[in-house]
Amino acid sequence: MADLSIEVDGLKFDNPFVIGSGPPGSNAGTINRAFKEGWGGVVCKTLSLDNSKVTNTAPRYARLRHGDDKKDKHAVYGFENIELISDRPFEDWIDDFKRVKDTYPDKVLICSIMEEHNKNAWQEITGKCQDAGVDSFELNLSCPHGLPERKMGMAMGENPDIVEEVCGWVMDVAKIPVWAKMTPNVTHIVDPAASAFKAGCHGVSAINTILSVLGIDLETLRPLPTVEGYSVPGGYSCKAVRPVALRMVMQLAKAFPDKTISGIGGVETGTDAAQFILLGASTVQVCTGVMLYGYRMVKDMITELGGCMDKHEFAHVKDFMGHSLEYFTTHADLVQRQKDAKAKKALEKDTDWTGDKFVEQTDQLTSND
Repeated sequence: MADLSIEVDGLKFDNPFVIGSGPPGSNAGTINRAFKEGWGGVVCKTLSLDNSKVTNTAPRYARLRHGDDKKDKHAVYGFENIELISDRPFEDWIDDFKRVKDTYPDKVLICSIMEEHNKNAWQEITGKCQDAGVDSFELNLSCPHGLPERKMGMAMGENPDIVEEVCGWVMDVAKIPVWAKMTPNVTHIVDPAASAFKAGCHGVSAINTILSVLGIDLETLRPLPTVEGYSVPGGYSCKAVRPVALRMVMQLAKAFPDKTISGIGGVETGTDAAQFILLGASTVQVCTGVMLYGYRMVKDMITELGGCMDKHEFAHVKDFMGHSLEYFTTHADLVQRQKDAKAKKALEKDTDWTGDKFVEQTDQLTSND
């Protein structure tokens, strides 16, 4: 089978599958479980110096699914959370980092950090976490809910000037690789990414969740997830966001061909991951998928990705990475290519549409039927 190991920014991953920041990496026990099952890396749940303002609610998740079978996890295509960053004391995290690295010294432990717009706080948390032995940082500049009112998360990530400033603070003291996690809740994701790279970051992670309202319970007429009858907009994830994430990863890879990208968004299988890698991601993160299927899903993902690479005769992830980027072009180029190929189109003009055969004509124009 193909070799799935990859070295990124000096970090050596056994495979490109990484636990994304969130509940699956919320303490030393969950992180160690992930490494035991074979994940190539783990991004811990985002932490800050002061946990006193972090109080989660229950419920804090809501799902969109096909059909009425609530036991069929594969029917879940949309997932919203209003979960906050870690509610654990910072000192407990420092102890956990040391425990994890004592148990798995060769595994990649990535520390996700978030602070308010305060240089001293960002530099203090960076220094203390790297002293505890973490291998890398992911700067959470992208959480879409719960903390923007404190000018944290997405409130920073949607402003390229603040991204550059905060990343610069961290890079002044960081001695290990730093990735900035991008919010999709912007017009052009390349802009904040450019600011992160200008400040010296080694890479970016994309995408964080999409700000959303999952829906309304038509029995109670209350929004979901419902907490004592009320709710707030939250972060949307799961397989429904994958096309958006793929588009943004493609844009980042084309804009920054020599920079590191960790792809995130609706990954549940090895073939899902293959698409991110083909569009330029060197690692692929999974969070919601683990919450639905458990840590052992990585074993099947490794087999599926390896099988896809073997099928197309790619020996190493680095060779596979970005292979599909060259096939993106402009609409004008597509028109010219069809003209040069003298390809017959199903519908030549808008006047060819008919009311009686509208669905059949739509099928004729659909690429993957």
